[in-house]
Amino acid sequence: MDLHHVAGRDPFSAHVRGKRLERCRADLGNCQYGHLSISDICYRWGFNDPAHFSHAFRQNFGLSPRQYREQTGRAAQQNLEATAHRGRPSSHAGAAVQAPGESPATAPSAVVHASRTSEGVRHHHLCANQHTVHWGYFSRSLAPVLYLEPGELVTVETLTQHAYDDYERMIQGDSGAQSVFHWTAEQKNVDRRGAGPADASTFGRGSGEGFGVHICTGPIHVQGAEPGDILELRILEVLPRLSANARFAGRAFGSNAATWWGYHYKELLTEPRPREVVTIYEVDWPAHDDACACARAVYNYRWVPQRDPAGVVHETMDYPGVPVDRSSIQENHQVLRGVTIPVRPHFGVIAVAPAESGMVDSIPPAYFGGNIDNWRVGKGSTVYLRVAVDGALLSIGDPHASQGDSELCGTAIECSLTGIFQVLLHKTADLAGQPFADIDYPLLETDSEWVLHGFSHPQYLREFGEKAASEIYEKSSLDLAMRDAFRKTRRFLMSSQGLSEDEAISLMSVAVDFGITQVVDGNVGVHAIIRKSLFASRNISDSRGPRSRATNFGGPATE
Repeated sequence: MDLHHVAGRDPFSAHVRGKRLERCRADLGNCQYGHLSISDICYRWGFNDPAHFSHAFRQNFGLSPRQYREQTGRAAQQNLEATAHRGRPSSHAGAAVQAPGESPATAPSAVVHASRTSEGVRHHHLCANQHTVHWGYFSRSLAPVLYLEPGELVTVETLTQHAYDDYERMIQGDSGAQSVFHWTAEQKNVDRRGAGPADASTFGRGSGEGFGVHICTGPIHVQGAEPGDILELRILEVLPRLSANARFAGRAFGSNAATWWGYHYKELLTEPRPREVVTIYEVDWPAHDDACACARAVYNYRWVPQRDPAGVVHETMDYPGVPVDRSSIQENHQVLRGVTIPVRPHFGVIAVAPAESGMVDSIPPAYFGGNIDNWRVGKGSTVYLRVAVDGALLSIGDPHASQGDSELCGTAIECSLTGIFQVLLHKTADLAGQPFADIDYPLLETDSEWVLHGFSHPQYLREFGEKAASEIYEKSSLDLAMRDAFRKTRRFLMSSQGLSEDEAISLMSVAVDFGITQVVDGNVGVHAIIRKSLFASRNISDSRGPRSRATNFGGPATE
C-alpha cells in the first residue's frame, strides 16, 4: 500500500508507520543486528508482510532494505578498517593486520557469522545466546564457541547479568537475552550460574550457588596462543544493546544495584537497615556522538524476597538472574532528579582462562584478568594479558554503561553492550624490548596512558589453594592492593623505561596516579596510571635500556 494514500486517509496511521520504518532503518544499519534477516527486522517492528515492508521502505527512503543494509555495511566496514589500521596506541608501532587463513568458525551449537573486509581480514560476529555464554565462572576446560586467527576482528555481544532487574526494558523481545534468562518451573536454559556445586548443596540457592555472577560470552580460542605468550585485545568500538521492546524503541537501559556486598551496606544511616536498592537508568547514546552520551535515573525500588521458578526464596540478591515479580516491588520515580551522568561504556570482565584446573569464580580478578572493573577498559584502549593455557580461551562480559572508581555500592550501571575487537598475539620469543614483555597482570594502554592493575592477592588461587574461593573475600585489603600496585609499577618503570629503582620510586611519588579500581570484588583492586607524556622528551641516550628480568608467570613476581 502506498504510504501517500495512507497519509491521505489517516495521517496518524501514516505517522506511526513512518516511525516504524525509521526503527527498521536504524536496525538495518546497526551491526549488532547483522545476524537478523530483513524479515526478522520487519516482523520486529510490526510489519507482517515482508514484500509490503520492502515496498514501503523503498517509497520512504529510495532504496530497498537490502540495498540500504549493504550500503551502510560498506561504510561501517571502511570505518572499522581505518580504526583497526591505526595500530596500537600511538606510543609504539603496531603489528600489521594479517590476512588469515581459513579456520574452523565455531562449535556446532553456537550462532556465529563471519565476513571478510575488503583486505581479506576475517570479521566474526559472536552472538550472545544460551549456547555462546558461560555464567559466573572461568575454566580451562570450557569448549570454545569460536576459533579465530591472530589479527582477525570479532564483534562480541555481551549481556548484563542484571537484565532481570527490569525485564520489560532489558530482556523482552530480545531473542538472545530471552534465551539466556529463560527460567520457568519446567526449564532453565543456563542452569549453572557460578563456580559452586551443581547440586546446590551448600546454600540451596541453585546450580553454581551464585559463586560467580557474570554472563561471559565465549570462550574464544586464539589459534597458536600458548602459555607465556601475550594476548593483545584492541577495543575498536563499543555499542549499546537497544531495548527490543517496541514500547522503549531506540532506547537503552541499565541497572545499578546497591547490594549486600557493597562497601556501604553496614554503614547505612536511614531506615530500613539493612536494605538493597535497585536503580534503573536510561542511557541516552546519540548516534555518532559518544561525547554527548549520558545516563539518567528512571526509578528505583527496594529488593524484597523473591521466589524463583524452582521455589527457592531469595531474601537478598544472592543468586544471579532471579526473575523479579513486578507486583511485589514499589517503583519510586522521584530519584536523582536533575542529575546527568556521563556515560563511560566499558567491559568489566575481560579474561583468559586461568592455568588452574576446575571452575574459577568470576568475581575476584587476578593475573588472568577477569572482573577488573576499570571504566577505562573502553573504546580506543588496548588490554594485554599473559596467556595461561593453549588457545588463551578469551571471555568478555560484565558490560557497564558507566562506573566510578571503587564501584562502591556493589555494581556499576550494568548495561548490555556490543564490542568490536581486534585480537593480536605476541609470541614469547618476540617479547624482548616490548613494554608488556614482563607483565604477569592485566595491563591497559590508551593513547595517553599506561594503566597497571594491582590486587590484594594477585595469585590468590595458588596462594590459598582449596580455600581460595572463601579466603580471598576474608583477607583482601586496600593496603595489600596498594603494595601490589606499587611493586608492579616499580617493575614496569625499571623494565620498560630503563629507570633505576631510585628513579622509579621518585617518579611514582611525584607523577604517577594511584586509584582505587574497586572494593567490591573480593580481590580489592588498585590501579596505577602512568602518563606517556612523562617520557616525551626522553631519547635513546637517556635510557640505559630495559633491565633483564626473569618473568615468573604463574607465581609471585621476583622483586
